[in-house]
Amino acid sequence: MSGGPRTDGVLVLDRAQTRAALDPAAVLAAVSTALVAISRQTASAPPRIAAFAPAGLLGAMPGYVPGLGLAAKLVSVFAAPGQVGRSSHRGVVALFDEQDGRLLALMDAEPLTAVRTAATATQSLLALARPDPARIAVIGTGAQAEAQLALLAALGSRTPVVVGGRDPLRARELADRQPNASAATVEAAVRGSDVVLCCTGAREPVLRRAWLAEGAHISSVGGSHGPELDPETIRDGSLFTEWPGAAAEAPPAGAHELQGLAQERAVLLGAVLDGRHPGRRGPSELTVFKSTGHAALDVAAASVVHAYARAHGLGTAVDM
Repeated sequence: MSGGPRTDGVLVLDRAQTRAALDPAAVLAAVSTALVAISRQTASAPPRIAAFAPAGLLGAMPGYVPGLGLAAKLVSVFAAPGQVGRSSHRGVVALFDEQDGRLLALMDAEPLTAVRTAATATQSLLALARPDPARIAVIGTGAQAEAQLALLAALGSRTPVVVGGRDPLRARELADRQPNASAATVEAAVRGSDVVLCCTGAREPVLRRAWLAEGAHISSVGGSHGPELDPETIRDGSLFTEWPGAAAEAPPAGAHELQGLAQERAVLLGAVLDGRHPGRRGPSELTVFKSTGHAALDVAAASVVHAYARAHGLGTAVDM
C-alpha cells in the first residue's frame, strides 16, 4: 500500500508482513518489559486454556501489559504428520486498543510466537548464562530452532553455535544458513556447550543431565506435549520461569517438567531482569529456564508488529 495503511479500520497483516515487522531488537526489549511486568504482577493474563482434539490442541491466551497493550492469541499446536517430535503452531493474534477496546490489528501467530519465544530464551541467556560463553547449542530442527538461530544471528552474536537434531540433514541445512554454525547429534551438541537452547516438540526428554557441562545454562521452550528436560536436570538446576503458574498450573498452562515441585523453587526471570534477584550465584551453578509461553509475551510482540507496520506502511485496513 502506498502512503501507509488507512487508520480507520482493522490492520490485517499476513505471514510475510508479520515476520517483516518483528524487529529483533525491539522484540527483545518489549519481551523484557513484559517479563518484568509479570514478575511485578502488573500484567493481567489468566492461565492459558485449551480445547483438545485427537491430534492436537487449540489454546487461547488473552493478556494486558501496561505500556504495551491488550491482545489475545488463538493458536493450534498439532503434531507434524510423519515428522516425529515436530509440531506446528498456527493461529492469529488480535491487538486491541486498551482505552476503548477497538480491534486494531490481526496478525499471523506463527512467526510472532516463534520470534517472541526466541527472544524470551535469549533474555534468559543474557541474564543467567556465564559471560562470554564459548559455545551455544540449539537443540531442534523445526521452526522454533530456526527462529532462535536467526535471532542470535540478527543480534550479531559471534559465539560458535552447534545445531543438534535427530535429523542430521535438517540440522546441517539449518546450520549452513547461519554464520559460525555447525551440526551434530543432540548429545554431541550438548556436551561441552556453555548454553543449551532446547526448541523441540518433544514428548519425552531430549537431553540428559550427564551430558551437561559444569556451569551450563539451559533454556527449554518446547515440550507442549510432554517433558523436554529430564528429572535430573530439574533436580540439580537453579530454576527460572516466566510466571508462577509454570509450576503451579497443570499443562498446557504449566510445564510438564515442573509438576509437583514447590513453587518457591522457581524464580521469575523478570525479577532477575530488573535486579530484584541476583540470578546466577556462581560459575559452577547449573541454571535452567523453563518456558511455557505467556500471553504477556504475545502482547509484547504484537505491540512491536503494530508499531512497525504503521510506521512502514505494511498491511491492509479492513472494516471489522
